[in-house]
Amino acid sequence: MQAEGSNDPSKRCDDCNNEVSDDLHMSQKHVIQPDKKALLNRLSRIGGQVNGVAQMVENDRYCVDILTQISAIRSALDSVSTQLLNHHVQGCVRRAVVEDGGEEVIGELLMLIKKMR
Repeated sequence: MQAEGSNDPSKRCDDCNNEVSDDLHMSQKHVIQPDKKALLNRLSRIGGQVNGVAQMVENDRYCVDILTQISAIRSALDSVSTQLLNHHVQGCVRRAVVEDGGEEVIGELLMLIKKMR
C-alpha cells in the first residue's frame, strides 16, 4: 500500500501504511482487535490475579489455595486465547483465503494451534 506523496512503496508498511526504515517492521503484522477495550480489561484482571498469587506465596498461604488460583488464571488466559483465535480465524485467515488461497496463513494457524495445546 502506498501513501500520498510517497513514490517508493518499499518505504511503507503494507499492514499499517506507516513509513519504515528497515525490513524488520515490514514483517510485523498489525491488527486492530474488535473488542480491544474489553480484552485489555480482561488481561488487566488476569494481571491482578497473578499479583494476588504472588502475594499468597509471600504470605505463605496454603498450597491448594495457591494452585486453585493458578488454575483460575490459566482458565482465564485460555478464554482470552480462544477469543483471539476466533477473531484471527474470522478476520485474518478468512481474508487471506479469499485473497490468495491462504496457504501461508493456514500453515501459520496450524502451528499456532499446536502451540496452544
